[in-house]
Amino acid sequence: MIESLRTVADFEALAETADLECKLAEGRDGKGAIPKDFWPSYSAMANADGGWILLGVREQQGRFTPAGVANAEVLRRDLFNALNNREKVSINLLTEADVRICKVDDKQVLAVHIPRASRRQRPVFINGQPLGNTWRRLHDGDRRCDDETVKRMLAEQVEDERDARILPHFSLADLDIDSVRVYRQMLRDEKPAHPWLELADADFLRQLGAWRRDRETNVEGLTLAGLLMFGNWPSIQEALPHYFVDYQEQPEARAERRWVDRLVPDGTWSGNLFEFYRRVYRKLVTDLKVPFALQDGQRKEDTPIHEALREALVNTLVHADYSGRVSVLVVKRPDMFGFRNPGGLRLPLEQVLTGGESDCRNRLMHQMFLMIGLGERAGSGMPKIVSGWKSQHWRQPLLREKSEPEQTLLELHMLDLLPAPVLAELNERFAERFGELGELERVVLATAVIERVVNHARLAEICQHHPRDLSAVLARLEREGFLASQGQSKGKVYYLTGQAPLSPEQVFIDMDSSVHSATSLVHNGPSLVHSASSLVHSPPGDGVEGASLESSPPGRDPNGRLCVPELDAPLIDRLDLLVEAERTALHELARLPRVKRRLAPDEMAEAILALCRDCYLTVGVLGEITDRNPKALRMRHLDQLVKDGRLQRAFPANPTHEKQAYRATGKRA
Repeated sequence: MIESLRTVADFEALAETADLECKLAEGRDGKGAIPKDFWPSYSAMANADGGWILLGVREQQGRFTPAGVANAEVLRRDLFNALNNREKVSINLLTEADVRICKVDDKQVLAVHIPRASRRQRPVFINGQPLGNTWRRLHDGDRRCDDETVKRMLAEQVEDERDARILPHFSLADLDIDSVRVYRQMLRDEKPAHPWLELADADFLRQLGAWRRDRETNVEGLTLAGLLMFGNWPSIQEALPHYFVDYQEQPEARAERRWVDRLVPDGTWSGNLFEFYRRVYRKLVTDLKVPFALQDGQRKEDTPIHEALREALVNTLVHADYSGRVSVLVVKRPDMFGFRNPGGLRLPLEQVLTGGESDCRNRLMHQMFLMIGLGERAGSGMPKIVSGWKSQHWRQPLLREKSEPEQTLLELHMLDLLPAPVLAELNERFAERFGELGELERVVLATAVIERVVNHARLAEICQHHPRDLSAVLARLEREGFLASQGQSKGKVYYLTGQAPLSPEQVFIDMDSSVHSATSLVHNGPSLVHSASSLVHSPPGDGVEGASLESSPPGRDPNGRLCVPELDAPLIDRLDLLVEAERTALHELARLPRVKRRLAPDEMAEAILALCRDCYLTVGVLGEITDRNPKALRMRHLDQLVKDGRLQRAFPANPTHEKQAYRATGKRA
């Protein structure tokens, strides 16, 4: 910017902003002097994001003209003399390169660059006293900081970790023992052989840093980290009166106060950060509008988006200044995820985005999350979030600060659903035709690639378009040869032309008795007729449907399970063909539903997931082994488990088929 100020017209185009201030600097005798109001601006910019102060510029009715200073070199020397006087300003942030002399016609203007002060340099204050003499830049003006803000800056300056403070008069009785128990279990899952798992709770918490002894004073007790992470809501409030955590799920893609789900400390749960993380993360990833990925033929649940959301949530909690008046807020909307924490960034924004350097406000809590596999070290958290969002070709995450009240905001917008490998595959397959499609059409085709099939209901989950528009797009893509379809009405599914998903008929048509095969042919005639029709209309060499129908029937492994090349695991369609050991093992897994007619939904879900852990089971086999009606089992339990992502179908194009089979994905509730 400064390099471009060469003419009077360049100055006339200026306007005072958050990072630019212009001052006349004539002095009493007109020979030039550092104006008194330079110093509040110096303090304000240093305590914010830095900026430029131009000395020797006149403002008249919002227009700026270079008035010049009589002797720029003398003014420059006087400036550095004052900067090194601690009675004038608390610290000199400037180097020789930060003060430039700009020449415009026959006039000289002194351009002073004010860098952003680091955490350990703030507050930058004037007149030898921080209270009442600390300023911060807000919009285009300098605002005096109140005493509370200055005290927070002073605390940030001397405390590398805000959460290591020992709390007097607090004890282990202020902790929620269930939170500690669950944390220990998560540590056991992450690091089964960790030596701390053998310790009693008191020693375990001491090792974590939740309880510590100050070597200088010999005082020991519960740390702020321990209370925040595992404490009870009333105890946390006593230590931190402004502490509040808030999750809101909002129904529309706009800022509003209405929500459909909200989680705040209300006495029904502990209110601590560990429990808040566990509850909120589950809510964030429920119905996550990202097509799942396949890796080595298996559904990959832990996508870069899941990792990014975990990192964003952990970052919000461990970087928050819990002495501030702003609450921790997490918002889920159809178009974005939002995260807010009290307190500003400890590093410059550019450094945070680049990564490689870390200055965590609550290091003990950060370490506690790291112990159970959550969070990133060495400043790699924000780059991981950016990378995760970039993997979906979504808008760059927006990270920003607000100074009144002081807070950090992260917005993760979801404006595209096109992973790079999928784009490459579609570009190769359809060439110029794909490039001519609109964004919604590309999303439809990408979903068909990733999830094998796509239907109207799935698109309604992914896209925020009107149902009528979705129907029109599906019909147009089929009409133009990008998609083919199976089924009718609500059961209709679409897939890339020439890539029909595996159907039950292809697997079972030759497996059962001739009577049953004939029945299947009659009942499923439309699907087979459609497949044959597709063969007629497909170009030579593109008839994948035909190749599948003509392939030899699958064989069985030594345990009696079907081996289908197109499936990523064996399939059990008949219990009577299994070896006795396999059949006995399945009966043992289904023991609870067999002996207990009324089961809670989560108990039945666990039994189903255990049965489907290593292979696909048809709905008929599941009904037989759990002693339940297959149709009722599908409607009451299986469909919901598929929707939750905990089960996957062998035949996604035929969700209600009597031979549909299911396999557990490994995803937790």
